[in-house]
Amino acid sequence: MSDNKLRCALIFRLEGTKTPSSHGGEAGDGIALSNLSPGPVVLLAKYDHASEYESHAGGGGGGLYGDKEKNYADAVGMVVGGDPPGGVSEEGAIGGFKVVQSDLHQVIYGADSDGMCIAIVTGLKYPSRTAIQMLTELYPPYSEKFSLQAKAATTNALSKKSKSLLSEYCKKYDDSTKVDKASSLNAKVDVVKGQMQDNIAAMLKNTEQAESLAERSNQLNEQANVFQKKSKDLRKQMRCKNIKMTIILVSLVVGILVIVLVPLIMRAKKAASGGRMLRGAEDLFLEAEDLFLE
Repeated sequence: MSDNKLRCALIFRLEGTKTPSSHGGEAGDGIALSNLSPGPVVLLAKYDHASEYESHAGGGGGGLYGDKEKNYADAVGMVVGGDPPGGVSEEGAIGGFKVVQSDLHQVIYGADSDGMCIAIVTGLKYPSRTAIQMLTELYPPYSEKFSLQAKAATTNALSKKSKSLLSEYCKKYDDSTKVDKASSLNAKVDVVKGQMQDNIAAMLKNTEQAESLAERSNQLNEQANVFQKKSKDLRKQMRCKNIKMTIILVSLVVGILVIVLVPLIMRAKKAASGGRMLRGAEDLFLEAEDLFLE
């Protein structure tokens, strides 16, 4: 998987075959990069900023580093030696920058007129303009310290001496957004874009929740209407039942009163009629007695 990480920095001495310059003579002490053909290179210094070697998955020849067994410095040396920088003849400057990419990494490198080449390995998402900016900024202090030694140094002879300087610039350029305004702006745009996407997602979610709440509210209103209607019907039913129960109770009370009072009334009537008959008999007896005495 590609990334935007800075992997390592390497220093080489180009020793390709020199061809006659456009002025008709051999180049002197300096090397005109446009006249340098592919050839061997000498690794002068290396600094593994990533602290580990990452090879192409599958280890085929299409990977930046070639076979898994090869050291990353040797692999980068093959890239630089096979396609050396070109187009710079000005002394005291680095140029002829080239970018070689694999499926996972990219090598960005350039050289000066004396054949000192600086290369860095990064992930594919690391901006090449930032990498070239690092090479341009690293070259003056490195050239000032080691240019004379670089002309005759043996393989890997300057790694320890160069470590502090290479480490300093690798750390400085480790995060491209801190040294590259365009990368920083892109990063800020990505952050804003992410925030906007999150806000839109939240709005859509809130809209869905609002629609769901509205639907639930409508359902509750319908249920409330149904409940109100049922409560009215139930109230009517209870009123009718109450009326029926009242009628039944009144009927029972009246019936009980009739059953109890009617016999009492009948008995009272009979008793009253019996008393009248007795008084009438007494009156007849008194009249008969008066007639007899006369």
